[in-house]
Amino acid sequence: MAFRCQRDSYAREFTTTVVSCRPAELQTEGSNGKKVLSGFHVVLEDTLLFPEGGGQPDDRGTINDISVLRVTRRGEQADHFTQTSLDPGSQVLVRVDWERRFDHMQQHSGQHLITAVADHLFKLKTTSWELGRFRSAIELDTPSMTAEQVAAIEQSVNEKIRDRLPVNVRELSLDDPEVEQVRGRGLPDDHAGPIRVVSIKGVDSNMCCGTHVSNLSDLQVIKILGTEKGKKNKTNLIFLAGNRVLKWMERSHGTEKALTALLKCGAEDHVEAVKKLQNSTKILQKNNLNLLRDLAVHIAHSLRNSPDWGGVVMLHRKEGDSEFMNIIANEIGSEETLLFLTVGDEKGAGLFLLAGPPASVETLGPRVAEVLEGKGAGKKGRFQGKATKMSRRTEVQVLLQDYISTQSAKE
Repeated sequence: MAFRCQRDSYAREFTTTVVSCRPAELQTEGSNGKKVLSGFHVVLEDTLLFPEGGGQPDDRGTINDISVLRVTRRGEQADHFTQTSLDPGSQVLVRVDWERRFDHMQQHSGQHLITAVADHLFKLKTTSWELGRFRSAIELDTPSMTAEQVAAIEQSVNEKIRDRLPVNVRELSLDDPEVEQVRGRGLPDDHAGPIRVVSIKGVDSNMCCGTHVSNLSDLQVIKILGTEKGKKNKTNLIFLAGNRVLKWMERSHGTEKALTALLKCGAEDHVEAVKKLQNSTKILQKNNLNLLRDLAVHIAHSLRNSPDWGGVVMLHRKEGDSEFMNIIANEIGSEETLLFLTVGDEKGAGLFLLAGPPASVETLGPRVAEVLEGKGAGKKGRFQGKATKMSRRTEVQVLLQDYISTQSAKE
């Protein structure tokens, strides 16, 4: 049985009858993790809302202004998940989220067109496809594609869009000889009834259950963004169709305007300007690293020559990294003093290093990490890691001083 949405993909609302309504649950996944919603599966005599299938996501819409959160196919029926019950036998008005529906029609018909052209021009077979939220991908049975092949496919599909070729939907019986000539990747195990065939005049005929445009002109334009390596020697061809191309151009133009303002040059000079900035940044980073190393050596000598040298020596700096701390430890080179170095936010996260007698560091390192609520590892008189609570450095100082006092008492 073909649903109303398949017989007329352009219909936006219609009236039908509720057949059944039974309790159900829907598992959703969002920014706050997985969540289970309680509600109802509503079955209608016919539906305007497409249930997911054939690589196409399901529609959204309303039944008597009640939101439909999911539509799934069950044999010849469609289950509409709502959080409000509906009375069996009642007449209801079904409305489809047209923006979502038309987007899916454009992407799905676009996929059929690209698949047919890729096969015709280069014998590249489609093995699967995905209609994504922001972009779609066609998996082609080839380990790679050239830029020339991609450009040729894009040019050909847009020529056919400009030719305004009609797209027709037919139903064939399973024993119809024509079925053997129709492209397809098999039918669902629970398929029943005639086979639905979507044809682009003079280009392609394909078994499909999805919603499609009635003429390629409704695709407006197709933009192939490029290719990505797929699984098992496959290549994913990434594309946009219709309104998605316009939205992509709008975002790209907005980015271009922002970069023009930031870089103080025209769009044609953006790449060169960024390269110059990158080179300048590398030079500054190198100079900064050299200065930081010189500073580390200076600090090490100052600590070594300080009248407070001995026992426990502590130092914290906001700027620095693990290399900075290791340079200090290397320059000092003492195994008689416990050296506790930290860099980062004084009250937040940062890095730490404990250096000194190997036996003492082996004992104290994990305890220091625990106090700072961090993790670390070490060997040969060094223990270093990441901390989340730099505000507890004074507690580490007490820990280290108590240890030194205990060791001195034993001697």
